[in-house]
Amino acid sequence: MKLYIANKNYSSWSLRPWILMREKGIAFEEIITPFSDHGEVSPFINFSPTCKVPCLDDGGTLVWDSLAICEYLAENTPGCWPAERVSRAWARSASAEMHSSFQTLRTQCQMNCGVRVTLNKIDDALRADIERVSALWCEGLQRFGGPYLAGKTYTIVDAFFAPVVFRAQSYGLSLAAPAQAYAKHVLSLPSMRQWYDEAMREVWRKDAYEKSVASYGLITADERVKT
Repeated sequence: MKLYIANKNYSSWSLRPWILMREKGIAFEEIITPFSDHGEVSPFINFSPTCKVPCLDDGGTLVWDSLAICEYLAENTPGCWPAERVSRAWARSASAEMHSSFQTLRTQCQMNCGVRVTLNKIDDALRADIERVSALWCEGLQRFGGPYLAGKTYTIVDAFFAPVVFRAQSYGLSLAAPAQAYAKHVLSLPSMRQWYDEAMREVWRKDAYEKSVASYGLITADERVKT
């Protein structure tokens, strides 16, 4: 299988199937195509029906959208979803909520793994998103015993919130103690460290994303390689 992704520093959607496949030991070839800039035609048109990433190519069968890819992988890989019915239902619901919601968090705390940012303000909409993430994580950890959101093993719901874990680190998001501990645990995973380390070595920058981060807060540190 080939997994087409974009810049690891920015591409939250790419992270989801990538880290699921790493955690589940699913073999794949990673193909990175950087985001285009300044109105250029997207290079993603060469492999993705939607001109977006991620896109999975399994021997000519194309699967696009992070949720569709994860569901496709779950069909042939045990453990992608929790085995128990109740925890599986919760994990599916939480993943779907992450997939379709949290627009303010996505906008005001755009994934940019390498920077550390002090936000100018936290308005009511952003506060609501942060509190909802914290409550969801705490609920899953309490109901299913941790250390992952739906129990003892890493599943799709953890993959779907992996970009938020990086956001929590970059923007110093205020989470309840169990949620903070979960984020710290996930950041320590070898797969997350690999993604982060490789993101820090990227030389690509997208002006629109850099300006977006700077418009919402003060960048206090940048751990990426200098360009």
